[in-house]
Amino acid sequence: MAVVSRALPVSVAWLRSRAIPLWMVAGLMAALTGVVRLVGFGQTPDVFGDEVYYWRIGHSVESGGFPRYKGGLFFLHPPGYFYMEGGWERLFGAHGDVISGVHQMRLLNAVLAMITAAVLVFLITRVTRSVPAAVAVGLLFVFDPFVLRLNDRVLIETSMMLWVLLGYLVLVPLTQGDRPPRARGRAAAGGLLFGLAILTKDVAALITVLPLLAAALFTWRSRRSLPLLAAVSATVPYAIYVSVVAAAGHFDELWAVKTHGIRRLLGQVQETGFNAAGAPSLSQRVAEEMSNFGGTYALLALGPPAVLLVLRRGNRAQRLLGLWYLSAGIALGYAVVKGTLEEQALYMLILPTIVVMAIAGVRLWEGRAERRPLRSGVARTTTVLVVAGALAASGITYAQTRPRPDDGYAQLRQYMLDHVPPGSRVISTSGSTDLVLEDRYRVGRWHTPQERAGARASYVVTTWRLVAHGYSPFTQRQVRDLTRQGDLLFSFRGRTYGTVAVYRLPVPPAAHTAGAGGAGG
Repeated sequence: MAVVSRALPVSVAWLRSRAIPLWMVAGLMAALTGVVRLVGFGQTPDVFGDEVYYWRIGHSVESGGFPRYKGGLFFLHPPGYFYMEGGWERLFGAHGDVISGVHQMRLLNAVLAMITAAVLVFLITRVTRSVPAAVAVGLLFVFDPFVLRLNDRVLIETSMMLWVLLGYLVLVPLTQGDRPPRARGRAAAGGLLFGLAILTKDVAALITVLPLLAAALFTWRSRRSLPLLAAVSATVPYAIYVSVVAAAGHFDELWAVKTHGIRRLLGQVQETGFNAAGAPSLSQRVAEEMSNFGGTYALLALGPPAVLLVLRRGNRAQRLLGLWYLSAGIALGYAVVKGTLEEQALYMLILPTIVVMAIAGVRLWEGRAERRPLRSGVARTTTVLVVAGALAASGITYAQTRPRPDDGYAQLRQYMLDHVPPGSRVISTSGSTDLVLEDRYRVGRWHTPQERAGARASYVVTTWRLVAHGYSPFTQRQVRDLTRQGDLLFSFRGRTYGTVAVYRLPVPPAAHTAGAGGAGG
């Protein structure tokens, strides 16, 4: 039987009821997260180009050393996630095949997502004292289609945000009531967890150190030494990393890569993302994804009013999480206007969004219960409808998309391993295709008859959606001209890349080799 307080109205007491232990709620949410992500495992979603990069970099540290890619040192991102991948390989064995290796690391991210769901339950219960609110947040995390897309892929953000959430979970008790015992130790521990997030991806500093500094100035002034201690502690793991790199004689390489990365973050260099030259616009992408991410966009739209309520009426712990949301919003807003904006950056905002929405929803539910019953009823109804609507939209999207295979690259690779001799020259129309095939075939951009004849290129692989969206060195007309000359050998249509196809082309006569400069990979 649920235990409630007799001093509270029934509607508020229900929020604070605990029919089962909190650890069991967290465990059930973690288990549900794992089950949802493992449905269709290996068949959906299709392999994403960055996944192959990150799998290979993680594989490079399986036996220790600095992360490497194709023999060169890799300093674009810190090594935290790659060492995690290396440890996962040590535990469960390495896979030499690209697709199998990516799937192995997807299992790692599924485990990280399960832990994230449990941490969210503990964090929301801590700051709202509401288990139902924690369950609602957990369910949003489990089924939200954008969160699913990030967790399903071998991307850094899943692990980064787990460290961020763990840091806030450790720090939140410092803001509540009297100064807890071992407060400095807790502040240092929370800061070190933030430091691990920064060691996973540098941009985490914007959603960890920045909110701590803001809290010291505006919401935590009576004990500002604690957030300042946490902020200093957050720099320790990264400082150790830089010191080790410098001691090994690679500081100049690290400095060159990081300064270039800062210019990319600030938008001074636009190499990737929606603001890059030739990339599709953000508005176009949002419109295309509306049917999949409509519930996600609705939640994001409710974030600003929710955070205003949290910052105005929340307690110290709640305002700290409001500052987390605000920092993420500012960082993402700058990326939209001027910086390097990539799709996965949205994960940095969606988690604090559902957190501040839960806090705001509980405060609306509780705050007016006694004084203004009518407005209290409207607030309760609105809260329930928003959460139910987002969950319904996410559930419908999941049911419609998850059962359908979306493994075009896996099927493509298997077909070519069975039917195309290793070492064959293959014309590739996208960088992601290169990553999936380059370990077995010589891929290149041979387009003219002279180039094709010189390379003896007799196959072309195309991902039509990437070509149509401009993510290809070839125009649609060039690809159509190529494929019309050949015979279709393999075709698969999926959600991620549209039609993935292999064509066999006749090799132009040797006379065309005159003057061929080559454009191979």
